[in-house]
Amino acid sequence: MKAVFLDAATLGHDVDLAAVERVAGGIVKHDATTPEQVAERICGFDTVLVNKVLLTREHFENCPELKTIAVVATGVNNIDLEAAREHGVQVLNVTNYGRSTVAQHTVALMLALATRLLDYDRDVRAGRWAESDMFCLMNHPIMELEGRTLGIVGYGDLGQGVAERARAFGMNIVLGARPGQSAGEVDGYPRIPMDELLPQADVLSLHCLLTDETRNMIGARELQMMKPDALLINTSRGGLVDEAALADALRKGIIGGAGFDVLTEEPPRNGNPLLADDIPNLIVTPHSAWASREARQRIVEITARNLASIS
Repeated sequence: MKAVFLDAATLGHDVDLAAVERVAGGIVKHDATTPEQVAERICGFDTVLVNKVLLTREHFENCPELKTIAVVATGVNNIDLEAAREHGVQVLNVTNYGRSTVAQHTVALMLALATRLLDYDRDVRAGRWAESDMFCLMNHPIMELEGRTLGIVGYGDLGQGVAERARAFGMNIVLGARPGQSAGEVDGYPRIPMDELLPQADVLSLHCLLTDETRNMIGARELQMMKPDALLINTSRGGLVDEAALADALRKGIIGGAGFDVLTEEPPRNGNPLLADDIPNLIVTPHSAWASREARQRIVEITARNLASIS
Protein backbone atom coordinates (compact mmCIF):
# COMPACT_ATOMS: atom_id res chain seq x y z
CA MET A 1 0.00 0.00 0.00
CA LYS A 2 1.40 3.40 -1.02
CA ALA A 3 -0.50 6.01 0.94
CA VAL A 4 -0.57 9.80 1.10
CA PHE A 5 -2.49 12.00 3.54
CA LEU A 6 -3.38 15.30 1.85
CA ASP A 7 -4.57 17.32 4.85
CA ALA A 8 -3.24 15.68 7.98
CA ALA A 9 -3.34 18.91 9.98
CA THR A 10 -7.15 18.78 9.96
CA LEU A 11 -6.94 16.02 12.57
CA GLY A 12 -4.68 18.17 14.75
CA HIS A 13 -1.08 17.64 15.77
CA ASP A 14 -1.93 15.90 19.05
CA VAL A 15 -3.23 12.62 17.57
CA ASP A 16 -1.13 9.53 16.95
CA LEU A 17 -1.26 8.23 13.37
CA ALA A 18 0.74 5.09 14.22
CA ALA A 19 -2.23 2.73 13.73
CA VAL A 20 -2.77 3.94 10.16
CA GLU A 21 0.95 3.98 9.41
CA ARG A 22 1.28 0.34 10.50
CA VAL A 23 -1.50 -0.80 8.20
CA ALA A 24 -0.34 1.31 5.27
CA GLY A 25 3.34 0.58 5.72
CA GLY A 26 4.02 4.27 6.18
CA ILE A 27 2.34 7.44 4.93
CA VAL A 28 3.53 10.52 3.11
CA LYS A 29 1.91 13.37 5.06
CA HIS A 30 1.04 16.89 4.00
CA ASP A 31 -0.46 19.27 6.54
CA ALA A 32 -2.60 20.90 3.85
CA THR A 33 -3.07 20.64 0.09
CA THR A 34 -4.42 23.31 -2.23
CA PRO A 35 -6.63 22.36 -5.20
CA GLU A 36 -3.71 23.08 -7.52
CA GLN A 37 -1.47 20.63 -5.63
CA VAL A 38 -3.83 17.65 -5.51
CA ALA A 39 -3.03 16.07 -8.88
CA GLU A 40 0.73 16.13 -8.32
CA ARG A 41 0.52 14.85 -4.76
CA ILE A 42 -1.71 11.84 -5.43
CA CYS A 43 0.22 10.71 -8.53
CA GLY A 44 1.87 7.33 -7.92
CA PHE A 45 -0.20 6.48 -4.82
CA ASP A 46 -2.85 3.78 -4.63
CA THR A 47 -4.32 5.04 -1.34
CA VAL A 48 -5.25 8.62 -0.49
CA LEU A 49 -6.29 9.79 2.96
CA VAL A 50 -8.28 13.00 2.96
CA ASN A 51 -10.57 15.02 5.17
CA LYS A 52 -11.84 18.07 3.29
CA VAL A 53 -9.72 18.24 0.12
CA LEU A 54 -11.80 17.87 -3.06
CA LEU A 55 -11.19 14.89 -5.34
CA THR A 56 -12.81 15.33 -8.73
CA ARG A 57 -13.43 13.27 -11.84
CA GLU A 58 -10.27 14.70 -13.39
CA HIS A 59 -8.18 13.30 -10.54
CA PHE A 60 -9.57 9.80 -11.02
CA GLU A 61 -9.09 9.96 -14.78
CA ASN A 62 -5.46 11.03 -14.47
CA CYS A 63 -4.46 8.60 -11.70
CA PRO A 64 -5.28 5.04 -12.86
CA GLU A 65 -3.18 3.59 -10.02
CA LEU A 66 -5.58 5.01 -7.43
CA LYS A 67 -7.53 2.25 -5.66
CA THR A 68 -8.73 3.60 -2.31
CA ILE A 69 -9.88 6.89 -0.84
CA ALA A 70 -9.98 6.87 2.96
CA VAL A 71 -12.02 9.85 4.16
CA VAL A 72 -11.13 10.63 7.77
CA ALA A 73 -14.65 11.97 8.38
CA THR A 74 -18.25 10.90 7.91
CA GLY A 75 -19.25 13.22 5.09
CA VAL A 76 -18.01 12.32 1.60
CA ASN A 77 -19.47 15.28 -0.30
CA ASN A 78 -15.91 16.36 -1.20
CA ILE A 79 -15.46 13.20 -3.30
CA ASP A 80 -16.95 12.71 -6.78
CA LEU A 81 -18.48 9.37 -5.84
CA GLU A 82 -19.83 8.63 -9.31
CA ALA A 83 -16.40 9.11 -10.87
CA ALA A 84 -14.83 6.98 -8.13
CA ARG A 85 -17.24 4.11 -8.89
CA GLU A 86 -16.62 4.38 -12.61
CA HIS A 87 -12.87 4.10 -12.07
CA GLY A 88 -13.09 1.25 -9.55
CA VAL A 89 -11.94 3.35 -6.60
CA GLN A 90 -13.30 2.33 -3.22
CA VAL A 91 -14.30 5.19 -0.92
CA LEU A 92 -14.17 4.50 2.82
CA ASN A 93 -15.42 6.88 5.50
CA VAL A 94 -15.57 6.98 9.30
CA THR A 95 -18.81 6.71 11.25
CA ASN A 96 -19.75 6.48 14.92
CA TYR A 97 -16.64 8.20 16.24
CA GLY A 98 -18.09 11.34 17.81
CA ARG A 99 -21.23 10.33 19.67
CA SER A 100 -20.04 11.52 23.07
CA THR A 101 -18.34 14.73 22.04
CA VAL A 102 -20.96 15.91 19.53
CA ALA A 103 -23.83 15.11 21.90
CA GLN A 104 -21.96 16.94 24.67
CA HIS A 105 -21.56 20.02 22.46
CA THR A 106 -25.20 19.88 21.37
CA VAL A 107 -26.39 19.79 24.97
CA ALA A 108 -23.94 22.56 25.90
CA LEU A 109 -25.48 24.83 23.25
CA MET A 110 -28.96 23.90 24.42
CA LEU A 111 -28.15 24.68 28.06
CA ALA A 112 -26.33 27.91 27.29
CA LEU A 113 -29.27 29.19 25.25
CA ALA A 114 -31.92 28.02 27.70
CA THR A 115 -30.16 29.68 30.66
CA ARG A 116 -29.02 32.72 28.61
CA LEU A 117 -25.56 31.94 29.93
CA LEU A 118 -23.60 34.18 27.55
CA ASP A 119 -26.01 37.09 27.95
CA TYR A 120 -25.71 37.03 31.72
CA ASP A 121 -21.94 36.66 31.53
CA ARG A 122 -21.76 39.73 29.26
CA ASP A 123 -24.01 41.67 31.63
CA VAL A 124 -21.78 40.88 34.61
CA ARG A 125 -18.64 41.88 32.72
CA ALA A 126 -20.33 45.10 31.60
CA GLY A 127 -20.98 46.03 35.26
CA ARG A 128 -24.76 45.62 35.14
CA TRP A 129 -24.86 43.28 38.15
CA ALA A 130 -22.78 45.71 40.20
CA GLU A 131 -25.29 48.44 39.31
CA SER A 132 -28.36 46.32 40.12
CA ASP A 133 -30.79 47.54 42.78
CA MET A 134 -31.28 43.93 44.01
CA PHE A 135 -29.19 40.82 44.55
CA CYS A 136 -29.60 39.33 41.05
CA LEU A 137 -30.31 40.03 37.40
CA MET A 138 -33.41 38.65 35.70
CA ASN A 139 -33.42 40.62 32.47
CA HIS A 140 -33.11 37.56 30.19
CA PRO A 141 -35.85 34.88 30.31
CA ILE A 142 -34.63 31.43 31.37
CA MET A 143 -36.17 28.23 29.98
CA GLU A 144 -36.46 25.21 32.27
CA LEU A 145 -35.86 22.12 30.11
CA GLU A 146 -37.62 19.55 32.29
CA GLY A 147 -40.94 18.62 30.73
CA ARG A 148 -40.10 20.37 27.47
CA THR A 149 -40.21 18.67 24.08
CA LEU A 150 -36.97 18.02 22.23
CA GLY A 151 -37.44 17.38 18.54
CA ILE A 152 -34.60 15.40 16.96
CA VAL A 153 -34.27 15.29 13.19
CA GLY A 154 -31.81 12.58 12.24
CA TYR A 155 -31.90 9.74 14.75
CA GLY A 156 -28.62 8.04 13.92
CA ASP A 157 -25.71 7.57 16.29
CA LEU A 158 -25.47 11.28 17.14
CA GLY A 159 -29.20 11.85 17.47
CA GLN A 160 -29.41 8.85 19.77
CA GLY A 161 -26.59 10.24 21.91
CA VAL A 162 -28.42 13.55 22.27
CA ALA A 163 -31.66 11.78 23.18
CA GLU A 164 -29.90 9.82 25.93
CA ARG A 165 -28.56 13.00 27.49
CA ALA A 166 -31.77 14.96 27.10
CA ARG A 167 -33.67 12.28 29.01
CA ALA A 168 -31.48 13.09 32.03
CA PHE A 169 -33.04 16.57 32.00
CA GLY A 170 -36.54 15.11 31.93
CA MET A 171 -37.23 16.18 28.36
CA ASN A 172 -39.80 14.52 26.12
CA ILE A 173 -38.25 13.18 22.91
CA VAL A 174 -40.07 13.36 19.58
CA LEU A 175 -38.40 12.47 16.29
CA GLY A 176 -38.95 14.29 13.03
CA ALA A 177 -39.54 12.38 9.80
CA ARG A 178 -37.18 14.11 7.41
CA PRO A 179 -37.80 13.99 3.64
CA GLY A 180 -38.15 10.42 2.45
CA GLN A 181 -38.83 8.96 5.92
CA SER A 182 -42.13 7.56 7.10
CA ALA A 183 -43.79 8.30 10.41
CA GLY A 184 -44.00 5.65 13.09
CA GLU A 185 -42.16 4.73 16.27
CA VAL A 186 -38.41 4.27 16.80
CA ASP A 187 -36.91 3.09 20.10
CA GLY A 188 -40.19 3.96 21.79
CA TYR A 189 -40.15 7.54 20.50
CA PRO A 190 -42.81 8.81 18.10
CA ARG A 191 -41.56 9.89 14.68
CA ILE A 192 -43.91 12.39 13.14
CA PRO A 193 -43.97 14.60 10.02
CA MET A 194 -41.99 17.80 10.29
CA ASP A 195 -45.07 19.99 9.95
CA GLU A 196 -46.45 18.32 13.07
CA LEU A 197 -43.19 18.43 15.00
CA LEU A 198 -42.26 22.07 14.44
CA PRO A 199 -45.20 23.64 16.34
CA GLN A 200 -44.70 21.44 19.41
CA ALA A 201 -40.89 21.39 19.74
CA ASP A 202 -39.38 23.57 22.45
CA VAL A 203 -35.93 22.62 21.19
CA LEU A 204 -35.22 21.33 17.67
CA SER A 205 -31.87 19.60 17.14
CA LEU A 206 -30.64 18.66 13.66
CA HIS A 207 -28.43 15.63 13.02
CA CYS A 208 -28.81 14.99 9.27
CA LEU A 209 -26.43 14.77 6.37
CA LEU A 210 -26.71 17.51 3.76
CA THR A 211 -28.46 16.19 0.65
CA ASP A 212 -30.64 17.65 -2.07
CA GLU A 213 -33.63 16.62 0.05
CA THR A 214 -32.40 18.16 3.30
CA ARG A 215 -30.88 21.38 1.93
CA ASN A 216 -32.69 24.37 3.50
CA MET A 217 -35.16 21.98 5.14
CA ILE A 218 -35.67 24.70 7.76
CA GLY A 219 -36.55 27.93 6.00
CA ALA A 220 -38.76 30.95 6.64
CA ARG A 221 -41.94 28.86 6.43
CA GLU A 222 -40.71 26.28 8.94
CA LEU A 223 -39.38 28.92 11.35
CA GLN A 224 -42.79 30.61 11.34
CA MET A 225 -44.31 27.30 12.46
CA MET A 226 -42.11 27.07 15.56
CA LYS A 227 -42.88 28.40 19.03
CA PRO A 228 -41.76 31.98 19.73
CA ASP A 229 -39.44 30.75 22.52
CA ALA A 230 -38.20 27.63 20.68
CA LEU A 231 -34.49 26.93 20.32
CA LEU A 232 -32.89 25.60 17.12
CA ILE A 233 -29.63 23.63 17.37
CA ASN A 234 -27.52 22.56 14.40
CA THR A 235 -24.32 20.60 15.04
CA SER A 236 -24.71 18.62 11.85
CA ARG A 237 -24.24 20.35 8.48
CA GLY A 238 -24.35 23.88 7.20
CA GLY A 239 -27.03 24.26 4.58
CA LEU A 240 -29.77 22.42 6.47
CA VAL A 241 -31.14 25.81 7.53
CA ASP A 242 -31.70 28.94 5.45
CA GLU A 243 -29.27 31.16 7.35
CA ALA A 244 -30.68 34.48 6.16
CA ALA A 245 -34.18 33.39 7.17
CA LEU A 246 -32.91 32.32 10.59
CA ALA A 247 -31.12 35.61 11.17
CA ASP A 248 -34.34 37.43 10.29
CA ALA A 249 -36.42 35.16 12.55
CA LEU A 250 -34.14 35.76 15.53
CA ARG A 251 -34.16 39.53 15.06
CA LYS A 252 -37.96 39.54 14.86
CA GLY A 253 -38.45 37.17 17.81
CA ILE A 254 -40.10 34.51 15.65
CA ILE A 255 -38.08 31.92 17.58
CA GLY A 256 -36.24 32.27 20.87
CA GLY A 257 -32.65 31.35 20.05
CA ALA A 258 -30.26 29.23 18.03
CA GLY A 259 -26.96 27.43 18.48
CA PHE A 260 -24.95 26.54 15.38
CA ASP A 261 -21.64 24.71 15.02
CA VAL A 262 -21.79 24.66 11.21
CA LEU A 263 -22.23 27.16 8.40
CA THR A 264 -22.73 26.83 4.65
CA GLU A 265 -19.18 28.06 3.98
CA GLU A 266 -16.39 26.92 6.30
CA PRO A 267 -14.38 28.87 7.15
CA PRO A 268 -16.78 31.76 6.43
CA ARG A 269 -14.29 33.87 4.47
CA ASN A 270 -17.09 35.65 2.61
CA GLY A 271 -19.16 36.42 5.68
CA ASN A 272 -22.43 34.85 6.72
CA PRO A 273 -25.85 36.20 7.80
CA LEU A 274 -25.42 34.52 11.19
CA LEU A 275 -22.19 36.39 11.95
CA ALA A 276 -23.88 39.80 12.22
CA ASP A 277 -23.46 41.31 15.68
CA ASP A 278 -27.09 42.37 16.15
CA ILE A 279 -28.68 38.91 16.35
CA PRO A 280 -30.08 38.08 19.81
CA ASN A 281 -29.59 34.76 21.64
CA LEU A 282 -27.43 33.18 18.96
CA ILE A 283 -24.29 31.13 19.60
CA VAL A 284 -22.03 30.15 16.71
CA THR A 285 -19.06 27.84 17.31
CA PRO A 286 -16.39 27.05 14.67
CA HIS A 287 -17.30 23.47 13.65
CA SER A 288 -15.66 22.27 16.84
CA ALA A 289 -18.32 19.89 18.18
CA TRP A 290 -16.45 16.85 16.81
CA ALA A 291 -12.98 17.91 17.86
CA SER A 292 -12.21 16.39 21.24
CA ARG A 293 -8.86 14.61 21.18
CA GLU A 294 -10.61 11.37 22.06
CA ALA A 295 -12.90 11.63 19.02
CA ARG A 296 -10.08 12.57 16.67
CA GLN A 297 -7.96 9.65 17.87
CA ARG A 298 -10.97 7.41 17.37
CA ILE A 299 -11.07 8.55 13.73
CA VAL A 300 -7.50 7.35 13.30
CA GLU A 301 -8.26 3.95 14.80
CA ILE A 302 -11.38 3.46 12.65
CA THR A 303 -9.49 4.54 9.53
CA ALA A 304 -6.81 1.97 10.31
CA ARG A 305 -9.47 -0.74 10.59
CA ASN A 306 -11.04 0.41 7.32
CA LEU A 307 -7.72 0.11 5.52
CA ALA A 308 -6.90 -3.22 7.15
CA SER A 309 -10.20 -4.62 5.89
CA ILE A 310 -9.09 -4.17 2.26
CA SER A 311 -5.33 -4.78 2.55
